[in-house]
Amino acid sequence: MRESNLNYRHAFHAGNFADVVKHVALALCFDRLNQKAAPYRYIDTHAGIGMYDLEGDEAERSPEWKDGVGRVWEAERGAPQDVRNALAPWLNVIRGMNAGGLKHYPGSPFIAQRMTREDDAVRLCELHEASGALLREAMGRDKRVKIEQRDGFEALPAYLPPPERRGLVLIDPPFEVGTTTRKADFDWMLKAARGAIKRWPQGTYIYWRPIKDVAHVEAFDGELASMLIEDGGIEPAKVLVADLWVRAIGEGKLAGAGIVIANAPFGVAEHLRAALPWLAQLMSQGEGAGWRLETPAAES
Repeated sequence: MRESNLNYRHAFHAGNFADVVKHVALALCFDRLNQKAAPYRYIDTHAGIGMYDLEGDEAERSPEWKDGVGRVWEAERGAPQDVRNALAPWLNVIRGMNAGGLKHYPGSPFIAQRMTREDDAVRLCELHEASGALLREAMGRDKRVKIEQRDGFEALPAYLPPPERRGLVLIDPPFEVGTTTRKADFDWMLKAARGAIKRWPQGTYIYWRPIKDVAHVEAFDGELASMLIEDGGIEPAKVLVADLWVRAIGEGKLAGAGIVIANAPFGVAEHLRAALPWLAQLMSQGEGAGWRLETPAAES
C-alpha cells in the first residue's frame, strides 16, 4: 500500500480558491453528463470527508474559504450573466446546504451526491479511517453511494470500465507536504492515468494539481497530454487545461491550482472561459493573479 501522510487535513483549506476552480469544473461536467438520459458512474479516488463546516475549528484557524467561496458568495449576483451561468451548477449545490448564510462547503462527494440522478452510481475511496467515518456520516443512507477505505490510486483499475459505460473520474490527491511528497503524487497520478486510459479511454477524467513548482506542473501536463492523446486516442481539443493563480507564482506559499480534463464534455470549455477571468480578478490576493484555459492544440 502506498504510504500516506496523516497530517493533511483538507478542512483547513476547504472552500479556498483551489477548491473553487476544481469544483466549478466538476459541477459543469456533472451538468453536461445529466443532459443525456443514460446513467453514468462517478468515481472519486481521494474523497475526503464529504462536507466541511466553515464555522468549525479548522476553518476558523485557517479561514482560506473567506478569500475563495466567501468572495464568490458575496459577489456572484453582480457578475455578468455568462459568469453566473457557468457558476450556477456549483453554486446551486452550495445554496442548497446553506439556507441561513454560508456556513458549510461541499466536498466533491457531496457535489456528486446532489448532482447525480436516481439511476447513477457514486464510488468513493478514502484511505484514512477517521475521514471515512465522517464521509459515511455526510453521505447518509444512499443506495447509489459505495465507500471503500482504500488507496484510490490502487483501487481505480478495479472500477474501470464502469458497467454504465459513461462516467466521470476525479483524481485529486492531497499533495500533502514537502517537495518529495508532492512529486510523488504527480508520479502516482501519471501511473494511474496510464492504467485508466488503457482500460477506459472513453471516460471523462479530471486531474487536479496545485501550482507551486512550475517545473513539476509543466512536466506533468506535457507527459499527461501526450499519454492521453497518443495512448488513449483522445482528440487534442478534448484535453482541457484550466488554471487560476491568485498571486505571482514563485517559491513559497501556494499561488495557484487547476485541473486537466480528459474528454471534456461539450460546453465546459465555453463556461470556464467565461468564469475564469472573473474568478481570477475576484479572488486575487496580490499582483500577478491570472488564469489560463488551453488545450494541447491551442492556447487561450
